[in-house]
Amino acid sequence: MPEGHSVHRLARQFDDVFGGQVLAVSSPQGRFAPAARLIDAQRLISSHAHGKQLFLGFENDLVLRVHLGLYGAWSFGGDEHFSGASSIGAPRKVGESEQGPDEEAGPYAGPPEPVGQVRARLVSEHGWADLRGPSACEVLTREQVLAVRAKLGPDPLVAAAGEFNLAKGRGSTEANEAAARAARKDFVARLARKRTPIGTTLMDQGVLAGVGNIYRAETLFRTRIDPFLPGNELSSRKAGILWDDIVSIMGDGVRDGKIITTRAEHRDESGPLWPENAYYTYQRQGRGCRICSATISLAEVAARKLYWCPGCQPPARSRN
Repeated sequence: MPEGHSVHRLARQFDDVFGGQVLAVSSPQGRFAPAARLIDAQRLISSHAHGKQLFLGFENDLVLRVHLGLYGAWSFGGDEHFSGASSIGAPRKVGESEQGPDEEAGPYAGPPEPVGQVRARLVSEHGWADLRGPSACEVLTREQVLAVRAKLGPDPLVAAAGEFNLAKGRGSTEANEAAARAARKDFVARLARKRTPIGTTLMDQGVLAGVGNIYRAETLFRTRIDPFLPGNELSSRKAGILWDDIVSIMGDGVRDGKIITTRAEHRDESGPLWPENAYYTYQRQGRGCRICSATISLAEVAARKLYWCPGCQPPARSRN
């Protein structure tokens, strides 16, 4: 499942290549056809992500909500004017797979025939986007969107999204900074109410939106937090440090299009950066820690694989 940075990159892509344009929306597969007609021939006026969910707002006050889930993916194509922050294909492999413009393609003559089960197709004058295999694809009212987002925790990338909007001439620095402060405060408060182990809590989208298995493992290592410590036993100070680290590494993911959490001094200079040098603990079970002499551990927790270093993340005896 794509982690939050991928969905924020998608939101930027849609803003760049479709923003302000009237779109033809259809469902070649047929399953989405009735909802597609509600937003067909409407202008796209907003594109934003909240955690792992994408929201595309149209001028008739309806919103397309997409959650890619485990198997969903967008593919894009178009002419020389159809380029943006990224052109994201199926992010089914760790680190995601992104495809840039095909420089060898011939003149653009409209979208190709649909390949596979295309749930939704969006077409503009200059390009197209096809959606396959999402876990959720629906058209909502603004009120319904608010209800969906109310169930989600704060998004660590709220400031990054605000900075993108500022670059587009939207919003204000003051509002962006206020939203970032509010999100941090909200996370610390939500974490303080959870008795479940923090390694489980970070995957709860109602506590923190957008973090998946990689970011969970890596940020707990970077902040030296025992993943089995109950969330409400982490001090507010350390919870704030944890939030700041998540904001930092997820922001890097938005910029780079890959998850790379290691610091330069902890990498093996003889190997490539990604994926061999990208992580501290994720999928490194049985190997030596990059910092201490311990061996990276692996356990199945809440049906997901949890990675940690017993040396750098020893069992906590008290609030940090």
